[in-house]
Amino acid sequence: MSSDDLRATRLEKAHQLQALGFTPYAYRWDVSHHAADLQTKYADLPAGEEVDLEVSVAGRIMAKRVFGKLAFFTLTDETGSIQLYLDKKKVSEGMAAVDPEAFEHLKQLTDVGDWFGAIGTIRRTEKGELSVAVSQYRILTKSLLPLPDKWHGLTDVEKRYRQRYVDLIVNPEVRDTFRKRALIVAAIRRYLNERNFIEIETPVLQAEAGGAEARPFVTYHNTLEINLYLRIATELHLKRLVVGGFERVYELGRIFRNEGVSTRHNPEFTSIEVYQAYGDYQDMMGLTEALITTAAQEVLGTLQITYQGQAVDLTPPWRRITMHDAVQQQTGLDLTQYESLEEAKAAAKAAGIRDIDDCDSIGRLLNEAFEQQVEATLIQPTFILDYPIEISPLAKPHRSKPGLVERFELFIVGRETANGFSELTDPIDQRQRFEAQAARKAAGDEEAHGVDEDFLTALEYGMPPTVGMGMGIDRLVMLLCDCASIRDAIAFPLLKPEGGDPGS
Repeated sequence: MSSDDLRATRLEKAHQLQALGFTPYAYRWDVSHHAADLQTKYADLPAGEEVDLEVSVAGRIMAKRVFGKLAFFTLTDETGSIQLYLDKKKVSEGMAAVDPEAFEHLKQLTDVGDWFGAIGTIRRTEKGELSVAVSQYRILTKSLLPLPDKWHGLTDVEKRYRQRYVDLIVNPEVRDTFRKRALIVAAIRRYLNERNFIEIETPVLQAEAGGAEARPFVTYHNTLEINLYLRIATELHLKRLVVGGFERVYELGRIFRNEGVSTRHNPEFTSIEVYQAYGDYQDMMGLTEALITTAAQEVLGTLQITYQGQAVDLTPPWRRITMHDAVQQQTGLDLTQYESLEEAKAAAKAAGIRDIDDCDSIGRLLNEAFEQQVEATLIQPTFILDYPIEISPLAKPHRSKPGLVERFELFIVGRETANGFSELTDPIDQRQRFEAQAARKAAGDEEAHGVDEDFLTALEYGMPPTVGMGMGIDRLVMLLCDCASIRDAIAFPLLKPEGGDPGS
């Protein structure tokens, strides 16, 4: 039978329910228990025994078997599944005043996929299945479209993302991922709130994109008649709050970057940025470590995890190594010994570093060597420290290493998970770095940004010594929930429209 025929058949059943005086789309149902609660509470109930306790459950019918005067439904709610034991005699007696043909209508008018409410007692069948022995029921919502075949499920990856609601229905492990994601976010917020950090929301629409090197989305405000940007970071506004007197502040929210889509990138993603006055990057590494280990312990119950077959030990303290040392250990290349950029490039090429002709400084060359040769090798949690100043326009100069800044990035399973640094508080230095960025923007760099005059004004009022950190929530969820793609960690990832390009 075609999908159109199946839909027509189900629609006819909905009409039959209406003709019998029942709405196929109920208004409410009182639920007294959930499946997981019952499974736990009556785990020791012997086979063949029944408990004289009336319960009311509701969920979606995921399986249906009818044997003459008996029927067995598998009912699934948000917490799990439980069997419904439907005996014609008990159902008929319980529904006599409402529907004398209740059992026949049950057999004929229900389908897998329907939302269903049932009242009955708890019993364990002779075969050992905990069940609700139903005396009354109601079809709460008639499902017009059939679910995917239970043996094959929803296996088309693209369709799983495009029709996430079906993916959630038929793949319990997907529901589990998003339940864990919510718990991870809650654990992070709770940890910060308990340490006197406060969350303050900052603008999504901004007159000047900044706080990161990324291409922004542009929109237009009709009344103000100006272009605005969707934020690429929350950094500059959160630091304004520190200038204003908040010593510990953060925001966990959506960020938008107009860049490619891959297993690691989604143009719309969730991040957290945290700022703490009077601290430096050493303090923030400790906080970052604590945030992740607390979330892992609370949600997973362990710090020993597996990601795509690789064992990862989150037990602190985590390794800390400078970018220079990491590159030297992996490649043998010591870029600190070269004063000439050309000599450094020649040494880098000899060490296997490719596509470096456009590198205009030894600092950028160092970063390129790190990204090409080191990053993918960092499976266990590792803080990479002390970055070149050229690629860190908002970080404070290193107190003892010229040309570097006090910055760290955290790498786990070969990818960046968090980024933090001692914040630049010198407004003159900050202006010079903004102007250098603006020059790159004018030369065609779509990820560089202009001078944020208002932020510079804020800095001139004075910002205390401050440390900040940004962490991608989606990548953290990928790690802790063993998701191969970022799309598995985002409920509704951005997808190309079916049948054409996004602009078609």
